[in-house]
Amino acid sequence: MSDFFSFEIESEQTVFYAAEELTKIGKDGLSLRQVGSNLHARAMMILQETYDLGADTGRVMYGHEVEEGGAVISGRVEVTVGDQRKVLGPVDAYYFNSRTPQRFRKVGPVVCRIISACTPPTF
Repeated sequence: MSDFFSFEIESEQTVFYAAEELTKIGKDGLSLRQVGSNLHARAMMILQETYDLGADTGRVMYGHEVEEGGAVISGRVEVTVGDQRKVLGPVDAYYFNSRTPQRFRKVGPVVCRIISACTPPTF
């Protein structure tokens, strides 16, 4: 009887994603485009992040139960993790335990683009 009422969430079988198929999230000059719309049964979340002029993740630093990393593709971003702060530019990267409070802030005149991943996915 329990087999009848139990269900398994089907994992997404899509392998490739066109730009227009990415799930858009974000606000206030910060655009996040998530690879894959269904992250249930997935072990990782991948994002294309775009920080327009003056964009940041907010004045209050935040943390969550994941590890994350990323690489700057263009522009510059100031990344604060706990009491460490560094401005990263193209080809620079980061990787940290996200339980430590963090903040991202776009600096300079060029739009900043980052490819990032975190595990497990945040919902």
